[in-house]
Amino acid sequence: MKIIETKIPGLLIVKPDVFEDERGYFFESYNQDKFQRLGIDAIFVQDNESKSQKNVIRGLHFQKPPFAQGKLVRVMKGSVLDVAVDLRKGSPTFGQWDSIVLSESNKFMYWIPEGMAHGFRTLEDDTLFFYKCTHFYNKESEQALRWNDPYLNIDWQLTEPPILSDKDKLSPFFKDFVSPFEY
Repeated sequence: MKIIETKIPGLLIVKPDVFEDERGYFFESYNQDKFQRLGIDAIFVQDNESKSQKNVIRGLHFQKPPFAQGKLVRVMKGSVLDVAVDLRKGSPTFGQWDSIVLSESNKFMYWIPEGMAHGFRTLEDDTLFFYKCTHFYNKESEQALRWNDPYLNIDWQLTEPPILSDKDKLSPFFKDFVSPFEY
């Protein structure tokens, strides 16, 4: 297993060791001891899965403290453009975003620590997205930022209008956001 750092401190790409042969493949998607040795010292309490058609955008979601979540995300089928935005006051990358393509073929994972907004755009129909969370879902602490916020200027690589939930269409803009997160 290999960790690849991104431009945002703490936001990490996890590249698992994949063993392939004529039967298929095998890899450890999570091993607490290995993750701790690589610097991801998280205890996961909830797993989530979503299925989406091509060109769906989900996000940019997060939970505020004390229910903030770290997430280990991956794609089991299909592919996504996965995006994380740094919301931690005092961070050298506050208000900046980074992205990666996660797919069933590359098997990469993204470690998104607490203090980040998260979202993704599906690149294929019937994409299965899976994530492990460090805190339980809490509706009262759920928040979101507008997916197409002009300040954030995220390149979703769109060629047509995305499919969005009503909630994501109406999320607040970054300029109106007061961050509860510290770096």
